[in-house]
Amino acid sequence: MNDSKKLSEKKRDLLYPEIMEKALAVSVGRASPAEIDELNILHATMLAMQRAVAGLSIKPSHILVDGNRTPEFGISADAVIKGDGLIAAISAASIIAKVTRDHEMAELDALYPQYGFAKHKGYPTKAHFEALAQYGVLPEYRKSFKPVREWLAQNS
Repeated sequence: MNDSKKLSEKKRDLLYPEIMEKALAVSVGRASPAEIDELNILHATMLAMQRAVAGLSIKPSHILVDGNRTPEFGISADAVIKGDGLIAAISAASIIAKVTRDHEMAELDALYPQYGFAKHKGYPTKAHFEALAQYGVLPEYRKSFKPVREWLAQNS
């Protein structure tokens, strides 16, 4: 186990079903693009973490979060800087989140193949910026993301 970003896609895809099978409980929390636009990325991330914990079928007695802060969970929690490379449970959560996101990008790619989501996975690559410039903004984009804001300003 390791930080999901330090594992190959193949390794993450191998670990994902094993984690899902062995974990006592798994829940993925999300914030919508509109919520990110309204709250900002940090606060939306905290909201998504709260939703993930609220969605667990087993209430944890303590929560470990990757990073330098935690949202209010109503349960004791600690932030662990670089925790996804240090603590197996955080690594597992990182892998579940990354694989889930990659699958969602593959679904978007099926709907909008010209954007190349299956390849760049929604990351701000040159190819992604080129597709945005050529094809425009999708409802799935955050309007607060600078390249999207700029495209909207130029094309409204």
